[in-house]
Amino acid sequence: MASLFAGALLAACASQGPPLESADAADSLLAAFIAIGPGGMAVARVITGSVTCPDIEADGTRIVMTVRAAPATIAQRPTASAPNDSKPSAFPVTTCDALLPVGVRRASAGGHALAVPKLRPQRIVVIGDSGCRLKVFDGGFQACNDPAAWPFAQVVAAAAAAHPDLVIHVGDYHYRENACPAWNSGCAGSPWGYGWDAWDADFFAPAKVLLAAAPWIFVRGNHESCNRAGQGWWRFLDPRPMAPGRDCNDPANDSAGDYSEPYAVGIADDTQAIVFDSSNVVIPALVPSDPMYRIYNSQMGAAFALVGDASRNIFIEHHPVLGFAPNPSEQPTGLYPGNLALQSVLRPTYGERYFPANVQALLAGHYHLFEMVSFATSQPAQLISGNAGAYADAPLPVARARTAQPAPGARIENILSTSEHGFMIMERGSDGTWRIEAHDRRGQTLTTCTLRSGDARCEPETLP
Repeated sequence: MASLFAGALLAACASQGPPLESADAADSLLAAFIAIGPGGMAVARVITGSVTCPDIEADGTRIVMTVRAAPATIAQRPTASAPNDSKPSAFPVTTCDALLPVGVRRASAGGHALAVPKLRPQRIVVIGDSGCRLKVFDGGFQACNDPAAWPFAQVVAAAAAAHPDLVIHVGDYHYRENACPAWNSGCAGSPWGYGWDAWDADFFAPAKVLLAAAPWIFVRGNHESCNRAGQGWWRFLDPRPMAPGRDCNDPANDSAGDYSEPYAVGIADDTQAIVFDSSNVVIPALVPSDPMYRIYNSQMGAAFALVGDASRNIFIEHHPVLGFAPNPSEQPTGLYPGNLALQSVLRPTYGERYFPANVQALLAGHYHLFEMVSFATSQPAQLISGNAGAYADAPLPVARARTAQPAPGARIENILSTSEHGFMIMERGSDGTWRIEAHDRRGQTLTTCTLRSGDARCEPETLP
């Protein structure tokens, strides 16, 4: 199979031409990064306050960027957070795109260096659920102004200091859905809503140093569904071209905007990542007559068709299929199982393994903790890295989880978890194994695991 980025298109070269950028386009740059898309294509993406796009310089060749999304203000639409406490989405910025040629060694946009892809990334940082939660219902108001209460910038600095070759964000970038109450000094002055100012405060500004450190695989979370921050997802992060009606601007088109096709990215000669959009999935099990069941059944089929000849695959999406979350209503011993809706789609085809035999590991977020689960039965190991900044979950009752099942037929062999904020590092070994490290917000190692053929073991085996 192709290694990382070998499938990137050469169309960017056809865009070469004389320098067209203005000084304004370069000086107004607000974000510049590389998004990895289907087949490993490397998409240079820029967000600028100018109405024109800067040019890309790649190994001495000029590449013209095109406008992905022009400045616009989108009319208020129904939301999942608080239907009467929202506002139009203002995007006074231009998003620009260009495909990088395969094998490019150096690239910059408007004079800002871009982290070009490495052919075989060895060191991968995984983060998720990073934004600062401002929500009227069921979440409260996180103290976004307090780095101790919202440590995403600290997590970013520690992750960048680890010098990753690739970053994977497993979803939920945007949490600032409602206005901070006037009496609350912890989040006073915070931007809110679904426009650029909230996106910038919640993700782009604090993530700047890590966006500059390595290319990113962006995974879509439930906070990026159409009735939440889906407009920004399509404008800023999804690696594929924009398509009419798929921008989450009009609720009448949500059946298109809430779903996207899975894709594969080679990350080693024999290993690939399968990226799946589970952003719109519900919690309860689905029945085959449900339209959502039919969509996810089709997309799971497409995802596993991508497995091909790869002997090892890591399935990446936002909602854990085979992990636990703590259940606050039954603390300190309550557990929520893995996502029942996705289990109901997977089980008729793959039985109690839930995944094809050459899927060795699952990577997700959604639960605001670090978690590693491996099984005495045949299921692939489940890794969860959802602790990058949003309100932390209560500690997982690991003792009870060891004797529970996150899905029917899934009997646990090893499990450990921490609700401390932090990030994960995956480092590829020469023998097909992965070294998995859980780090706290300062970059200190909490545990080290070895992932081999779907089985994971960690040392130490207990975490705070």
